[in-house]
Order: sequence, then structure tokens, then C-alpha cells
Amino acid sequence: MRNNLDAFRAYLQMEKHYSPHTVGAYLKDISSFERFIVADCPDNTLEQVDYGLVRAWIVSLVDSGIGNSSINRKISSLKSFYKFLLKIKQIEVSPLLKHKALKTPKKLQIPFSEKEVDDVLKLITYPEGFDGMRDKLIIDLFYTTGIRRTELIHLLKRDVDLSSNSLKVLGKRNKERILPVLPVISDQIKLYSAERDRLGLSGGEFLFVTNRGVKLNDSLVYRLINTYFSNVSEKIKKSPHILRHTFATHLLNNGADLNSVKELLGHSSLASTQVYTHSSLSELKKVYSGAHPRNK
Repeated sequence: MRNNLDAFRAYLQMEKHYSPHTVGAYLKDISSFERFIVADCPDNTLEQVDYGLVRAWIVSLVDSGIGNSSINRKISSLKSFYKFLLKIKQIEVSPLLKHKALKTPKKLQIPFSEKEVDDVLKLITYPEGFDGMRDKLIIDLFYTTGIRRTELIHLLKRDVDLSSNSLKVLGKRNKERILPVLPVISDQIKLYSAERDRLGLSGGEFLFVTNRGVKLNDSLVYRLINTYFSNVSEKIKKSPHILRHTFATHLLNNGADLNSVKELLGHSSLASTQVYTHSSLSELKKVYSGAHPRNK
């Protein structure tokens, strides 16, 4: 029933504090399933389906060429919806009670090397003036804080505390965290902000803007990272997320403990952070192989 979907929307917004983008994605997945069941069984509603109908939807998604990861995400949205219906006593059993996620290949995220990052920050020629100053600061901020792309885009001027060398970041599910900033980055922020003010670029309260005073968007930031790192790296994927991955990997390689990296990244559990340990493990293996007497 439509009122259950409206109640679910309110639950995601008010109780779970999900972002508008996340709420929209959940409802889009559920609406897609609803259209399927109406086309297949016009008299059925979301509250009346059994797992057989869910499985038929999964088969149709597979046949249409949608990947297992995307299908698992859609089913995750359904699971959340039926869990909510159980909570408000609209159903007695979830049709997804015994569902097992489809197998997906593990994607190896390959971080940039320290040399690649060093080269991009020290050897690349940046554009003169505001654009070059902003671009270099963005790359340095990604690498030295591990900030997410959307977090960087939504940074406000007031989130920067140069007196304490820190940033206030609004992460997933509206969770705030304070990130330390290296003094050299604080100096770059000062220079960037002064240049922005000198040019009279507005952009409201957002810290990062284009040379027209407009807030940055996702694709612009992605292209920025991809373009600069294409000059120094032959890795297939060159993105803000890879820089975040690089931040975590380099910290772990240089002795940071997993819990500290977890807090810096804004993860809710260690399981999310552990995906970054494969690279640090490879570094440990090198040290181990070179140092252990049995390998000499």
C-alpha cells in the first residue's frame, strides 16, 4: 500500500537519517519491484508477495544484463523495506527471510604508490592562478585526510578551523567527524581562500567552487583526479575513491593501527576498514621475506 511506502520514506529520513540520494535509491528499487509484481500479478501488492515472486524478479534482472552487485543492492533495499513492515506489524514474515545474496567477484582496488602521489603533487604543472591552486589543494586534501568525494564537495567555509588545523566533516547518515589537517594543508587553504576572495567568487558557504563561483559537482571532481593522475599512473582506475583507498593503505603501511584508520575514514565498523588491509599485508610480506633468517 502507498501509505506503507510513505511511512518507510519517513522512517529512512527521520529515524535512519539517510541522505536524500540514499532514500531516493531505496524507493526507486522498491518501485521497480512493485511494477514487476503488478505486471505479473495485477492483484498482488508489496505486502502480499512470496519469495517465488522475488526470485522471478531476480531472474528477470539477470536476464536483462544487470550485474550481481547491482541486483544485491536492489534486494538489500527490499530487505530493509520488509524489515520495516515487520517492525510496524504489516506483515508476519519477510519474503526475503532465507534469501542469500548472489555471488560477486571481489574487485581489487589498487592504490596509487607513494611515488605516484608524490609525482602528481610535485612534478605536474598545474594551471596558473585559481584553478591550479584549487586542484592541487583538492588532491592534497583527498590524500592527507581520506575524505569522501561527496564530503569534500559539501565542505563549508565554517567547517575549516585553521587555528586547530582541523576539518569538520558531515559523513554518511549525517555523522560528523573531526579530521586533523597537516599545517602545510592549512597554509594551502589560506592561500586558496585569499585568492577566491580576491576574485570575488561567491559559491555561498561552500569551500570549493569553480572559477565561476559555482559549487563543484561529482563528475568535475572525478575528472580532476583522473586527469592529473593519468599523467603519472597507468592504473586502470584513477578516482577520488582510489585516493581515499591510497590514504588508508599508506597509513597502514607506515604503522597506523586499524582502529585509528577506521575513525579517520568515518567507518561504522572495522569490517569496512579491513578491505584496505590487503595492500599493507603485501608490504609486510616484503619486509618479512627480506628480514626472516629462513628466507636468506
